[in-house]
Amino acid sequence: SGISSERSSLLRNCTSCGRSRLTYFRRSRVQKDRWSRIVEHRRVHAIVGIDTAGILSGALDAHPGVVTGVLCNSAVYLAGNSVLRKGLTPSGIVHSWFLGSSVYAAFGLKGYSLVCLYFIVGSAVTKLKIVEKEALGIAEARSGRRSPWSVWGSGLAGLLCAFAALLTSDFNFWQVGFVASFASKLSDTVSSEVGKAYGKTTYLATTLQVVPRGTEGAVSLEGSLAGVGSAVLFVAAAFALGQIDPQGAAFCVAAAVAANYFESCLGATSQASAPWLTNDVVNMIQITVAAATALGLQGAFASG
Repeated sequence: SGISSERSSLLRNCTSCGRSRLTYFRRSRVQKDRWSRIVEHRRVHAIVGIDTAGILSGALDAHPGVVTGVLCNSAVYLAGNSVLRKGLTPSGIVHSWFLGSSVYAAFGLKGYSLVCLYFIVGSAVTKLKIVEKEALGIAEARSGRRSPWSVWGSGLAGLLCAFAALLTSDFNFWQVGFVASFASKLSDTVSSEVGKAYGKTTYLATTLQVVPRGTEGAVSLEGSLAGVGSAVLFVAAAFALGQIDPQGAAFCVAAAVAANYFESCLGATSQASAPWLTNDVVNMIQITVAAATALGLQGAFASG
């Protein structure tokens, strides 16, 4: 019985030893495979020239550059695709992706956040009393979903400011034009949509003649106050995010309000007689005037 007990003990020890070795080899293989994947991952990134750690750390930079801008904006678009499809046509999404990538590259996450703020607020006010506006024939086309023309009617001037900032590295200067352009377009959108939804009396901006709601160049007290308020709040957000200083903020508000009034006058005097002067073209002119005015004031002040 003693010999039998020793044999059993020996067998148990051998079995335990075998299991330990098998576990060791399995763990070694897993660790080897894991290390191989890590090495291969780094090798691929080295070949294509992508520094993942650098991109992630650069995402919060004030001016992260083109590669980081494209990747970060693409990640946002993948995550928010369902929301984007509600506010943009399929081709509008493609064009807005180019705008968003450029803005992120030049002005970073904070500048990019301002474009997102414009998109969210602009889309929301477009829905105000949408059924009533559609019945009157004064609602935005496609229930407010933005086409490529609409994207550039809102963002062309901002895109040009982003390009200029990347080319000249004078980011502080061009940010003033960027903020002014989007503040002006938001002011125009809010004033128009609030006026069509809640305006009691609408007047031509040039003659103050009473006209029906939705008339090109028409303004209302309710819409005008809402437009000025939205411009002030948008510029305040830009200031809070460090995109502009107090003087730049004053220039942006003045330029946004002036350009919004200019757009109303242009609509009242020229749009009906010039078929090529569509709403989107008028919007492009407006935001360009806003950006140029703010940049002119900024340049004159700096020169002085």
